[in-house]
Amino acid sequence: MTHSLVRPALVSAVLFMAITGVAYPLASTALATAFFPSQSAGSLVRNGDTVVGSGQLGQNFTQPRYFHPRPSVTGDTPYNAAASGASNLGATSAKLRDAVAERAAAYRKENQLPASAPVPVDAVTASASGLDPDISVANALAQVSRVAAARHVPAATVADLVAQQRQGRQWGFLGEPRVNVLALNRALDAAH
Repeated sequence: MTHSLVRPALVSAVLFMAITGVAYPLASTALATAFFPSQSAGSLVRNGDTVVGSGQLGQNFTQPRYFHPRPSVTGDTPYNAAASGASNLGATSAKLRDAVAERAAAYRKENQLPASAPVPVDAVTASASGLDPDISVANALAQVSRVAAARHVPAATVADLVAQQRQGRQWGFLGEPRVNVLALNRALDAAH
C-alpha cells in the first residue's frame, strides 16, 4: 500500500517542479522579452556603447550642477541595487523625524532656501526601495536656482528643461507628475 502512494507523489513533485521551476519562468521571460524588450533588459540608458544608468533605478548625483534624487537608504553606498530596501521606520519613529529634520535643513542650505521654506516630502524621505529614479516636479523646481547658478545659465532655461522632462500621472490617474533625474541630468548635459 505504501509503495502505491510513493510513485504518484514523486510524479506529482517532478511534474510541478518542471511546470513551476522551468516552464513558467521560461514562458514569463519569453513574454517579457517579446512585449517589453527594454524593461526586461533593465531599461538601460546608453551613451553610445557605454551604459550610463537605468531609467528605472536612481543614481547618486551629488554635484551642484546636477539635480539630486531622493535620499537613499541602501547602506554605505547610496543607490546600491544589491542593498535595495526601506528603512522600515514608522511615522512615529524619533529616528525618522530626526533624519527628516536633518535632511530638510541640508536641502534648504544646499538650495539656498529660507529656513521657513517648505521642502518637498520626496526631498527628505527615501522611497520604499531606496532606488527611486524620479523626483516630484516641486522637488525639481526647488533645485533649479542651484543648478542654474552652478552651470552659469539662466534659471528660466533650466526650468524649461524641467518642464520638458515632466512626466504625467501613470495611465492618467496613478501617482503624481514626476521627473526622471537621470533623463533630466542628461538633457542638462546635452544642452549645456
